[in-house]
Amino acid sequence: MVDAEAPLLRPAEDDGDEAAPLAGVSDFRGRPVSRAGSGGWRSALFVVVLEIAGNFAFFGVSSNLITYLTGPLGHSNAAAAAAVNAWSGTACLMPLLGAFVADSWLGRYRSIILACTLYVLGYGMVTLASTLLEQSFAAGDIHISSGPSSLQVAFFYASLYLIALAQGADKPCALAFAADQFDPEHPKERASRSSLFNWWFFSMAVGISISVAVVSYIQENVGWGIGFGMLCIIMICTFVVFLSGTPTYRFCAPTTNVESPFVRLGRSLGTLIKSSSFPFSTNRHQDEDVVAKSEEARSMLRLLPIWAACLAYGVAYAQIMTLFNKQGRTLDRRFFGGLELPPAALQTLGPASILLFVPIYDRLLVPALGLVTGKPSGLTLLQRMGAGMTVSMGAIIAAALVEGQRLETAREHGLVDDAGATVPMSWVWLVPQYVMMGVADVLAVVGMQEFFYDQMPRELRSLGLALYFSVMGIGGFISSALISFIDRVTRSGGGDGWFADNLNRAHLDYFYWLLAGLSAAELVLFLWLASSYTYNKSHKRIQH
Repeated sequence: MVDAEAPLLRPAEDDGDEAAPLAGVSDFRGRPVSRAGSGGWRSALFVVVLEIAGNFAFFGVSSNLITYLTGPLGHSNAAAAAAVNAWSGTACLMPLLGAFVADSWLGRYRSIILACTLYVLGYGMVTLASTLLEQSFAAGDIHISSGPSSLQVAFFYASLYLIALAQGADKPCALAFAADQFDPEHPKERASRSSLFNWWFFSMAVGISISVAVVSYIQENVGWGIGFGMLCIIMICTFVVFLSGTPTYRFCAPTTNVESPFVRLGRSLGTLIKSSSFPFSTNRHQDEDVVAKSEEARSMLRLLPIWAACLAYGVAYAQIMTLFNKQGRTLDRRFFGGLELPPAALQTLGPASILLFVPIYDRLLVPALGLVTGKPSGLTLLQRMGAGMTVSMGAIIAAALVEGQRLETAREHGLVDDAGATVPMSWVWLVPQYVMMGVADVLAVVGMQEFFYDQMPRELRSLGLALYFSVMGIGGFISSALISFIDRVTRSGGGDGWFADNLNRAHLDYFYWLLAGLSAAELVLFLWLASSYTYNKSHKRIQH
């Protein structure tokens, strides 16, 4: 908590030990390194640049993917939304696999190398798939009515899931590897490491904002192949940049005789089960070890109900890149003298609200809430998460109200049967739901990251961030399954379903109201669980 108050950047000062070898780290050849010749911002910035590019490229695909699936690939709205949710869910779950591989075998640096290789291959295949499809349409080999072949669709999806796999190798390792470039025992470098986390979050939001606005415009107005190809070129260039920083990186020396976090987790759970079955022992030392491991397992199991109560938030979050996008496509998106915004560009409202709300929350709300609660952090982690869930529920309610108004406007102007018509409503109607989801991110997402990290045992904290990613991933899968099920049920009588391709005959508002109900039920469950949750001792010391 103290580090959070550090300014964003602090200049390093000479302590007289700049040339001394550093303990516990080496260069890429295993040789000793000094503070003057390695690490610090000079090394971390190589990783930061790579991650900005990685997020730029990923959101350049994901933010407008539903448009490509319902356009050149010819999917229905329901099938496209379900496919995007399943893919984004996989990308959020892959860090569980990536953390296991990195912690148990590959290491962070080599995991990032693997991720970059998969990124380049995946974005290259996406570019090839979209370019060949555009050429087939232009040559008349494929007609709009028949659509692309199953082989072409399979090739496109294979490239998407390579990108999702790359996310798994990248996300658990990149930030940690950048943080490894700073010595936590050195006061100046510790302050710089705190700055790294601040700038990391800020830079990611900026990169995403630019990506969804610029890339989506190029994709829809210049060409999909060019839009995807630009992302591939960016990843190749930043891969080279990352590799060029290798001589300056600090590599943490491997710790011998230390179990993988995943093996330790299994042993702790096994000890808890065994101690519950055989509670008596004559070995005092063994009893102490059993008690310690059992308590470790219990502390992790106590997180699971909280984790489950967060899943509805992941379902709500999944709508930003899918149904919010389709909703915006039907509205009047003229901006500044007739320039028409791509629907995906509206997603920049979320990161923009994050950039605005973070300083407001950190510098105004936290001190004000601290006066009321008596806590330096203003809110406890669970209170912050609950506030974010409340705001996200409000965002879904706003989306339902706006969609109801959009359908009413379409009926009033006789546009119900015109699937391609622009409903005479401004895109500004969508601002509240996007902004509220951005504010919810600052509260709930950051709260979940810190909560699952903080409440895990020290040796198992890599699993904490993996739990956060899995909330978003499984939320995407739940959304995908829910959309597919509702679409089948509502179309079973032969009429238009809730997700009809003609949105003027669909009922996205009904689906939003359903999600609002799920969010309300989740919030009640979460508040009940949070009221009886006991923080671990280290967190209590920080809070009080």
